[in-house]
Amino acid sequence: MLNAIPKHWFSWDFRVMDGTRQVADMDLSFWRRKELLSIEGTPYKVFREGLVSGAYILETEGAVAARAEKPNAFRRSFLIEHEGRQLTLQARSVVGRAFALYDGQNEIGSVTPDWFFTRRATALLPEALPLPLRIFILWLVIILWRREADSGS
Repeated sequence: MLNAIPKHWFSWDFRVMDGTRQVADMDLSFWRRKELLSIEGTPYKVFREGLVSGAYILETEGAVAARAEKPNAFRRSFLIEHEGRQLTLQARSVVGRAFALYDGQNEIGSVTPDWFFTRRATALLPEALPLPLRIFILWLVIILWRREADSGS
């Protein structure tokens, strides 16, 4: 289980905890085109291939570790590719903030807010998935939440 905890009261930067151990930092700078993740001390870049459309890329040392594409601009879902495997991340409902992760038709994990009015999140994702992929999935959900919050204000 991973927990994303905002670093400050109104911040979209997070510490990601696995129990009592911090495993990642998320720097979701609004001004940068490439956001930074530090996962167990290893730097990762996360960015979108195009300005408005295109795949989201998780990259380390110049190599693509994972990619996520939105199959439909109007749905809150992603097709995630990692080492030849394809997973689907999608919102559980039209209005809620909870997301489910699917392998084919089987739900294998989730990312949910801890409370209704919070940015804190809990990710219940299979331990068999590499930690960088689990952090990337959590990041995808958080950027959707940030966009929804920005569009609502």
